[in-house]
Amino acid sequence: MSEEDGAAMIKVKVNGEMREVPSGLTVGDLLDYFKVRKAAAVVEHNRVILKQRENDAVAVNEGDEIEIVRFVGGG
Repeated sequence: MSEEDGAAMIKVKVNGEMREVPSGLTVGDLLDYFKVRKAAAVVEHNRVILKQRENDAVAVNEGDEIEIVRFVGGG
């Protein structure tokens, strides 16, 4: 683990890419960390699709695999 601004960091796979993020985050915190608008995102955490209301209760741990799908408008 490395440290950034004094916070312990963990490695997780986000959309297929290994990333270092602060430890102690929930999935909701992770969306904030990556500046993803929560209302427009669906998250798969370790191959389980989460309901939006679950994001703030599910912890992100070392080695987790997370896929973030963002909806965009257009036409």
